[in-house]
Amino acid sequence: MFDLYDNLTARLRAGGNYVWPLVLRLIMFWEFWESGIEKLHGQNWFAEIPWADWQKGFPWPFGAISQDLNWMAATWGELIFSVMILLGLFTRFSAISLIVITAVATAAVHWPADWSSYEQLWAGYVITSKGAGNYKLPLLFIVILLPLVFHGGGKISLDHLLLKLTGRDTNTVDRIGDGIAAALMFAVLGVTTLFLEPIWGLSFFGLAIITGLTPALRR
Repeated sequence: MFDLYDNLTARLRAGGNYVWPLVLRLIMFWEFWESGIEKLHGQNWFAEIPWADWQKGFPWPFGAISQDLNWMAATWGELIFSVMILLGLFTRFSAISLIVITAVATAAVHWPADWSSYEQLWAGYVITSKGAGNYKLPLLFIVILLPLVFHGGGKISLDHLLLKLTGRDTNTVDRIGDGIAAALMFAVLGVTTLFLEPIWGLSFFGLAIITGLTPALRR
């Protein structure tokens, strides 16, 4: 009985390695492509928003550049990286780039400017603003992008094709669970949260340094 269950779940995992990355890539392509096209053919509403309607505003270093340049970077970033996500080309780099774009936009217009408790912060987990932020949708995008950062574009991707053409698909070293893996995980979480709450991002980067340099965690 257990052998049957284990065989079925193993085959589901094997089949799922073809399906779930492709599904995530398709939906993320459409969402960011649609957003980029809308910006490309629309007005720069970054420059039209009254300061009182911003939440935290653009975090550093994006706050040091003009709103026109931020608009152009967001537009072409969404268009270029969404196509790369669709093709599964440099998927991890594309996904982390879209996470940065999303996190910066979230900090600027969706994240609550002031919050004193996690209950108050959670009040902003909505689609429509209720005065406490409205970061639900961009947070869901980040959650969808994170598996593509950690697992890549899957077997139906140009990345996988490049691995096969270079003979590296069978020579991957399995280092799951070591200190370097933990350091990379914390670093990704640091990039994801740095622009929203710098103290969170810096804390994750600190954990990345600690775990990466701790001999006991390295094989």
